[in-house]
Amino acid sequence: MTEIRRGGPGDAPLMLAMLDGAVAWLAANGRTGQWGSEPWSEDPRRVERITGIARDDEIWVAEVDGRPAGVMAVAPHPPRYVDPIDEPELYITLLVTDRAFAGHGVGGALIAKAKDEARAKGAGLLRVDCYAGGDGQLVQYYRRHGFAPVAEFTVGDWPGQLLSQQVKPAKVENPGGGTQPGE
Repeated sequence: MTEIRRGGPGDAPLMLAMLDGAVAWLAANGRTGQWGSEPWSEDPRRVERITGIARDDEIWVAEVDGRPAGVMAVAPHPPRYVDPIDEPELYITLLVTDRAFAGHGVGGALIAKAKDEARAKGAGLLRVDCYAGGDGQLVQYYRRHGFAPVAEFTVGDWPGQLLSQQVKPAKVENPGGGTQPGE
């Protein structure tokens, strides 16, 4: 069973280790277009980026049998390369799973947590971006989890896809009986 705990700045090494594992797996499968072939932990710019995300964003760590299995970071605004919007949102700034737990629903559990957090914060929109190159499987992964493509973009020569999904507000008990949409 997947348990999700609140993380923080101390989880930056864990985040880097999972990213290193993902890069190694991608490279071993000939899929270097997303993140290249060098470990994130060996690139000072990437280490700084992940350290900043761990410090500034909300971190959630998925654990299976007490072992870290995935990490997600969320923020109330998108990264600088994505245009902001004029409504409350929650943005998934990072989602990575340990390859040892691939196919165990860890990413889906973290996305469900992001939806819960969006509801709790009164955000009606959940957005994420991902690599749109290669065989398009990453875009399809997010589509399977309820996201719809919004816009394509590039950062340098890296092709990206912005995706979003509406999040229904939490229901609150009505003092007069019944429930009504959250405020």
